[in-house]
Amino acid sequence: MKIVKLPKENLGQFITHLVAFGETHAPVRRGDESFAFAPVRDLSEIALDCNRTILPLKKYFFKPTEVMFNFSAQKGFKAPAKETDKKLIVFGVHPCDIHGLKILDIVMGGRYADSYYFAKRNQALIVGLDCVPDDCCFCRSTGTDFVDNGFDLFLSDIDGSYLVRVGTSLGDDIVTAADSLFYEVEQSDREAYKARSIHRRESFKTEILLQDLPEIMDLEYENELWQEIGEKCLSCGTCSMVCPTCCCYAVFDQLNLDASSGQRKRQWDSCLFSDYALVAGGHNFRAARFSRVKNRYFHKQRGFVSQYGRPSCVGCGRCKVYCPAGVDILEVVQKLRSETRA
Repeated sequence: MKIVKLPKENLGQFITHLVAFGETHAPVRRGDESFAFAPVRDLSEIALDCNRTILPLKKYFFKPTEVMFNFSAQKGFKAPAKETDKKLIVFGVHPCDIHGLKILDIVMGGRYADSYYFAKRNQALIVGLDCVPDDCCFCRSTGTDFVDNGFDLFLSDIDGSYLVRVGTSLGDDIVTAADSLFYEVEQSDREAYKARSIHRRESFKTEILLQDLPEIMDLEYENELWQEIGEKCLSCGTCSMVCPTCCCYAVFDQLNLDASSGQRKRQWDSCLFSDYALVAGGHNFRAARFSRVKNRYFHKQRGFVSQYGRPSCVGCGRCKVYCPAGVDILEVVQKLRSETRA
């Protein structure tokens, strides 16, 4: 893999250079402790210290609400107007979010590939950026604190510069087109990178043990813990909305005022919503709130492992940070394992 060095004083020029390849988005501050991926209007807005954005990358490729097709009694149905072919460039994507995107690629690219998703996904260029974890990050436990593919370029901080790993031919084109901004990697840079790697590893304060967790969950299927969490959960679905890998959706038709034309849309859904498992005839397979909570945990930590060989959790900490009821996945796993928090 090709690796070059980008001095930090050249970062602004590099981001300006990216704009020539497409609309550039990056984390920007949305409050004292909140960040969001948004278009870059001014380089000073980019929050390089962002630990996590409120919503992950899925908002670009699997939109909260999107039109699937238009229909009318007279003309039948037709696809919505094609979105621009201009590239979307997302700068500042952390390793856990890149892993989340890789999981979505697998799910959406199954036997019946999601054309709506890939029409946008294939127009995206991902520029990764490493980070130092906070108290809510546990991506090291999920094996998602480092990524070796799934990006076009990836920047690793080495104090006065960034080491830039080139992941695709498009990434190489970008570096080549701005070769005056980059330099060859020297021995001191290699040593700085290894020191940074050690620092990141030692910065993790939170750990979750996933080894044999699926088997433990099977053993604890009837544990009273699920009832305890169910009483605490608000069924708001926030954890599903902010999760990088949750991709359930509901489909509905929205009629125009003429009552003979309209749009078929899909919208983010959550397995925690009270009507998620409601079927025709009025029966609800998961009417009890605790059963919906249990289903979410079993899907991400048990069912996904069975199907894909790994959990669908990437350790970003969003569900823990943004849950209004304070449900903490780390505490849940510790209780399932009969562990006590240190």
